[in-house]
Amino acid sequence: MARRSEHSLEEIKTMLLDAAEQVVIRQGFSALKARSIAKEIGYTVGSLYMVYANMADLTLHIHARTFDAIALQLKQTPLSEAETAMESLALAYMNYGVQNFNRWRYIFDDRLLTGVEVPDWYQDKIDNVLAHFELRLASLKPELNVLEIKATAVAFFAGVHGICTLSLKPSLDKAEIKKIEATILVLVSNFMRGWNSHP
Repeated sequence: MARRSEHSLEEIKTMLLDAAEQVVIRQGFSALKARSIAKEIGYTVGSLYMVYANMADLTLHIHARTFDAIALQLKQTPLSEAETAMESLALAYMNYGVQNFNRWRYIFDDRLLTGVEVPDWYQDKIDNVLAHFELRLASLKPELNVLEIKATAVAFFAGVHGICTLSLKPSLDKAEIKKIEATILVLVSNFMRGWNSHP
């Protein structure tokens, strides 16, 4: 077992987060146990609670990494025009869920964070994801104010996330993925048509 003096608290925090994230990737959040995570890096459970307030705090940090990864994937979508840009973002989000199902599945599951107050830094992670949708929407209707764009982005994202929540599962074949893509494209087409026709 590693001695506490071998690593700083910040290093232990990162090691625990890395180990916890790997458990989630391999087995999902149901397998996330304080004792097994600490054991994986050669420390005691007490070490986990020196750097994370509780398992909910650790879960917030895992989700934060997931939001960062989603934001990065969205950032890499091409800067195309109009509806095509929104299609690209929606499909990029879906593809992240397909490729990283265990990480993605629970990012908005309140059961894992019951009674936890969401800190500002965590809300910033969510806002960074939504910002990619806001940016494209604002470029399409620059006359709208910030609040209108934000509300539209949330509505659009909620629709895409809803389809993903209902449709994605740990293992999908190509035909199933194509079917989900088609559903998302229907949503995007109808959403944008309605939005563009609104005065």
